[in-house]
Amino acid sequence: MPSIQRLRPDPMPAIHPLPEYLAVGRRAEWYEDTKQVLHVPWMGVVTMAYAHYPTFFGELWRGLKPLCQSRPFVEAFQDLRRYVEAQTAELEPMSLVEPLIAMGYAPREIDDIRQMNTVFSHGNQLYVLIAAIARHLLEVGDMAGDTEAEPFNGLHAPNVKVPFLLMEYHHVDEPTRAVYEDIKTILQLPFVNTDYRAFARWPSYFALAWNDLRDKVGKPAHEAITQACHDRVAQLAAEGLPNPGKLSSRALLRSAEADASLEEIIQVCRLFQWLIPGLITNVAYFRHQLEAV
Repeated sequence: MPSIQRLRPDPMPAIHPLPEYLAVGRRAEWYEDTKQVLHVPWMGVVTMAYAHYPTFFGELWRGLKPLCQSRPFVEAFQDLRRYVEAQTAELEPMSLVEPLIAMGYAPREIDDIRQMNTVFSHGNQLYVLIAAIARHLLEVGDMAGDTEAEPFNGLHAPNVKVPFLLMEYHHVDEPTRAVYEDIKTILQLPFVNTDYRAFARWPSYFALAWNDLRDKVGKPAHEAITQACHDRVAQLAAEGLPNPGKLSSRALLRSAEADASLEEIIQVCRLFQWLIPGLITNVAYFRHQLEAV
């Protein structure tokens, strides 16, 4: 079955994510439901951007919800995480444990950073599958999976208690703003993802982590992992996952056209489905940096 190709929109589309603290009414209900179903503490920028188009997102989430609550979905994103983390180890990330200790970081502080990484290492996998399914339905056609799916019973989220705080652009000092600008330049993005804004809560750590990663981004070995991540999620969206919510390409296209031009929404979907595999690769790289030598 045909699958989506990895495409970076050019020009980049405008996105309109509504922050959680500003969400009211229907969107606030969607945000809380999404976080509860996905077992995550944050609403991803991808789903906040989708929610700008309420008819589109309402239909997408209606059909995705039973899939996200199924055992095949959970097993798929857990397998994806294991694969990417195994591959990124081959990039030979530098261990930051000793440098952080030398800077004055206590073991508990380093463990807090590990826990924050665990939150994103878990959640990004779910969001990339959502992004791939949305693109597949809009650009290729229906999912080929069966409409029956075994429910997942239990909690798949990591058992961590680290506060979820984001360092927005207007919060940070000039050195961290320079890191943010460098991230946007290297990653060719008009915004800084949630993950990086969360890691910047520890600015001296984050500068070290990014400086070790930046020269590997986009190089053949890094790009191969990102492409493989894309290929796996594209295959899952096409025929590797069930469709218990009976999502249909026709219904989602019709819903999208009720909100905006189809081309506009497709470009937004392409943007996130293009960038999240690279984000997953980078977070996995950061994870290895926190392993002791």
